[in-house]
Amino acid sequence: MSQAMERHLALIRMLADGQFHSGEAIAEHLGVTRAAVWKALRRTADQFGLEIESVRGRGYRLPVPLELLDREAILAAMSERARAGLTRLEIQDQIDSTSAYLMREAALGMPSGVACLAERQTAGRGRRGRVWVSPFGVNLYLSLLWRFPLAPAALGGMSLAVGAVIADLLRSEGVEDLSLKWPNDLLWRRRKLAGLLLEVSGESQGPSHLVIGLGINLRMQPTQGASIEQPWASIEEAMPELGRCRNALAGRLLEALVSALDRYGREGLSPFIDLWRRFDTLHGEPVRLILGDRVIQGTHAGIAADGSLILETSEGRVPFQAGEVSLRAQES
Repeated sequence: MSQAMERHLALIRMLADGQFHSGEAIAEHLGVTRAAVWKALRRTADQFGLEIESVRGRGYRLPVPLELLDREAILAAMSERARAGLTRLEIQDQIDSTSAYLMREAALGMPSGVACLAERQTAGRGRRGRVWVSPFGVNLYLSLLWRFPLAPAALGGMSLAVGAVIADLLRSEGVEDLSLKWPNDLLWRRRKLAGLLLEVSGESQGPSHLVIGLGINLRMQPTQGASIEQPWASIEEAMPELGRCRNALAGRLLEALVSALDRYGREGLSPFIDLWRRFDTLHGEPVRLILGDRVIQGTHAGIAADGSLILETSEGRVPFQAGEVSLRAQES
């Protein structure tokens, strides 16, 4: 890490509490002259997309405090059994993509059960090559590597299983009005709250490895999400107190993922189907399915036992195992 980056991060950690800090204290903390403080503040604000407030006679602060990721706090929110399921928990200040990192390391032999979280992603990824907007310190960007003796094809229903488990966890935390959009987008009042990106690699008959990438909008401000091209929501809107529990929520999400992956490895998709259907509030609505260059219109008729999307079309009920659902009235 460069000296400039270390200085940026040292300043953010100092200001993360949202309290005022004098220019003199900042200068001493960073090891710079008093005259260099303002330049350091501006560079950090610009580099990390942060707003830093200045009040004469009081000093400088972040108007919105940050709960920075803390490995021990995350682990403390997990049960002993769940912690035992993790081989390693990594926290990155900045990374291109937590999932891309784990996929690279998996190819080099990284063991199963490694989780990676980041304060910021510079190249976060969504479905169909989209960028996942990843501002510093306000959301959760979490990926988990898991190895299976199964063939990659056997993991085809994993995205539904994981989506259902995440939705169920947030509901248990008190978040209402949640729904799942096939296969695994999590919506709050029809706006995107979280997304999953699952990547599988392995031998045709097994073994295989899977990287689950989870992005949850936690406390993102409208200006930070201005480039997102669809309606979105944050946990803070749905349940303000949960939005301020970043590390605890990360730990509980990891616990839910570890449990779901273990169960899927033993029982497959079937234990998760009914859970997914509980969040299927789009059943009976007109939708479009984007499948490569094709757009298929129909009525959402639920999911089959293998996780396929069933559409009621002019040709009858047709199952689909790939594609992306678009809500015709709200999405382009």
